[in-house]
Amino acid sequence: MPSYFTDRESGPRARTRESIDQTVWGGIYAIVSARMADGSFGQRFPETCPDGYGICGHNNQMLQLTLAAEIPQLEWPLSADVVPNTPTILDLLEFISASIAKPIEGSYHSYFRHHHLDFDREEGLIRFVADIDFLFARNGIAYELTSEGVAQRILPEELHQLVAKASFGTGDAEADRLLMLARKQFTSPHIEARRDGLEKLWDAFERVKTLEPGPDKKSQANALLDRAASLRFRTMLGDEAKALTEIGNTFRIRHAETTQEILTSPEQMDFLFHRMFSFIRFVLKATGRGD
Repeated sequence: MPSYFTDRESGPRARTRESIDQTVWGGIYAIVSARMADGSFGQRFPETCPDGYGICGHNNQMLQLTLAAEIPQLEWPLSADVVPNTPTILDLLEFISASIAKPIEGSYHSYFRHHHLDFDREEGLIRFVADIDFLFARNGIAYELTSEGVAQRILPEELHQLVAKASFGTGDAEADRLLMLARKQFTSPHIEARRDGLEKLWDAFERVKTLEPGPDKKSQANALLDRAASLRFRTMLGDEAKALTEIGNTFRIRHAETTQEILTSPEQMDFLFHRMFSFIRFVLKATGRGD
């Protein structure tokens, strides 16, 4: 990928935009169109030479029928002027990632004036992922494709640093599972998956409260905080634990009563995830259960 002057001079643009607009869609459209033209979909959707000698391109009908069945909300053929919603675009990118391979020209068939093609699946995926990531980075888009071609959200930098470095060894398999699942789901591009990740984090909080021995949950929670800190910091931790419990009961995180307030923006969810994750990580690290 090229290195542009503004990136070298001022550093890369912050990737905070969670909506793909007309300009970025135009870039995606151009990338996909180029792959359509060069036969990159021929491995999954082969168009065979009429003489039966090999693959000479992709079968557009096969591609269209499969795409319509797997992403029914997407109109095909694509239009540079009609921008699908962002989740649908991300679904499309995952579909392309699962279907693409670099075409390699083989023998030339002079009668039909085409080359027979071989394919390098790994190289085709690597190039496509790199092209999309470059486009997203240049436009500050807060999504990326993994090396497997799976779309995921890029967390705000301060939250990414906290979440990425954390490791868990609570001694309780269910608490570890909930924490890992919360972290995974919160990187999803889909807002409902993030809601579920937030819920899993609050579930993990309730589980973590019971890690220490004691006759009841309140005694166990107090024993945990007693191990984590002392004096005024212990008091502060107790106040924070009460506040986080109240947040879980006030907002629609773990329950769905009509009296609970719905979180209305991704930024609110980021804030609460950051606050709860920081608390849990500190307590686990202070009691020798994580890093």
